[in-house]
Amino acid sequence: MSRSTAVVYDNSALLALGSGNVLASQFIANTQRGPTRHVFVPAMCLAAADGARRGLADHIGALPAAEIVELDFAGASAVGALVRDGVEWRIGHAIHLSRPTIDWPDGRPVVTALPDLYADMPLVRTIRLPEQR
Repeated sequence: MSRSTAVVYDNSALLALGSGNVLASQFIANTQRGPTRHVFVPAMCLAAADGARRGLADHIGALPAAEIVELDFAGASAVGALVRDGVEWRIGHAIHLSRPTIDWPDGRPVVTALPDLYADMPLVRTIRLPEQR
């Protein structure tokens, strides 16, 4: 039995993907290897990235490998609590999706260009995207 692997892209990872970052692109390309690999895109992160770079949402939304995750009631409540605690709304949805759940007991790491934003978040693992030149 093969285990599923998954990552969550935050807005900085989406911006990096849109700029041609090799590692960000590699995660997307690896999902083509089978149904056990997933790239989750929090809708709030996608909105933030599109706000910074017009048209990025259309590009990401057209990628079959990118699974856009809506913010449901439980998510809105969790993200609201994070925002009240001082977390930037742009990453709140990524934090919520990264934490362990019944479906993802180990959680899902956040792919990000800004891992320091998550340093104080319990149960959140990150994968740092290197800067490209």
